Amino acid sequence: MKKIFSALLGALMLASCASDRDAVLKVYNWSDYIDESVIPEFEQWYQEQTGESIQVIYQTFDINETMLAKIEKGHEDYDVVCPSDYIIERMLNNGLLMPLDFAALPDSINYIKNNRSPYISEVFSKINPKIDANDYSVAFMWGTTGLLYNSKFVTDEEAATWEALRNPKFEGKLFMKDAPRDVFSPVLFYLKKDELASGAITLDELMQDSSDESIAAVEEFLAQCKNNIAGYEADFGKEQMTQERGWISLNWSGDAVWAIEEAAEVGVDLRYSVPQEGSNVWFDGWVIPKYAHNVKAATYFIDFMCRPDIAIRNMDVTGYVSANGDLSVLESQVDEELDPIDVSYFFPGQDSVRVSPVLYPDITTIEHCALMHDWGQDTDKLISMWSRVKGSNANATTVIVVVAVVLALLALVVYKRFFGRRKKSRR
Repeated sequence: MKKIFSALLGALMLASCASDRDAVLKVYNWSDYIDESVIPEFEQWYQEQTGESIQVIYQTFDINETMLAKIEKGHEDYDVVCPSDYIIERMLNNGLLMPLDFAALPDSINYIKNNRSPYISEVFSKINPKIDANDYSVAFMWGTTGLLYNSKFVTDEEAATWEALRNPKFEGKLFMKDAPRDVFSPVLFYLKKDELASGAITLDELMQDSSDESIAAVEEFLAQCKNNIAGYEADFGKEQMTQERGWISLNWSGDAVWAIEEAAEVGVDLRYSVPQEGSNVWFDGWVIPKYAHNVKAATYFIDFMCRPDIAIRNMDVTGYVSANGDLSVLESQVDEELDPIDVSYFFPGQDSVRVSPVLYPDITTIEHCALMHDWGQDTDKLISMWSRVKGSNANATTVIVVVAVVLALLALVVYKRFFGRRKKSRR
């Protein structure tokens, strides 16, 4: 109902402002992926900086491809959108993005230029070797893919390798992300661990590997995980882990933070590991699509999202980690009870900071992570493989688990609606 009301309200507002589109900024973002109280603050800030009025029309999506189809096929005039890394790559390759005019921003408020992490710049430069994605996109949130596990049933050593996915000890206790891109690369890293160790191949090269041989090898590995899988999920796995219905889960770092905090409240010790063979590092970023109408306001909006205090507020509300490289953002996450780690790759000079390694991986961990890429024309091969893997795992136990999960989620939604806000998955 909330989404329907939001869509209707947005349509009415657009209709009323159609005659003055220059005073409207259309933003298209993931659900629950921003502190929406910053939107009216941006409107006021924009007027203070430019002397011009602006009205933000804020709409949300749940799937990357839904957003892309509206722009690619419908030529929707969204001014700012926030796609994931591989969609940024696809849009860049297909000429669907406008370059960002950083020079249009006064130096005193150019938060994009001043707060971009060197790590972000390096990773984004790898999106397209011929076109620097840093000129077309600004990272918003980021994280890793790893293993969320219950220390009562899974040792740290077992969770330190992707071999855990097919460990017979975890029969019926593994939740797998229903996200073929996020599963394929870590498994391939594990299967190619010897070549990686010898230097015969690099993580970045494997991220580009869509060969039939590699797809077949990953499919065979996943088939060996069949007895372990309690269910494929996009969002409910973390709840199952907090209730100890699962012992181990392939998960995203942002969801892991939420699950660890929730589990601690009921005395369950959940932990998160990025296995030693390597894993994905993912990003979502702001871009200005080809058919945008209000480029100036879009540039100012992206810049405003890079202001440190706004970045911190967005982190607090969403539970995900801002890609902002300002030291105040790091300082907001310091916890003196944690062991110091080296995050100098992201914040230069910060080689001993007491922050959560789930939020900011230690430099030794990040050295074994790489950016996912768009598979282009080979995407269908990946989807076909994933369909075969899931089909072979569909059994009575899975059906029972799914039904139980649906009932549990219904109860949880009711509880959260009345008793608290839930940080949601958005990948």
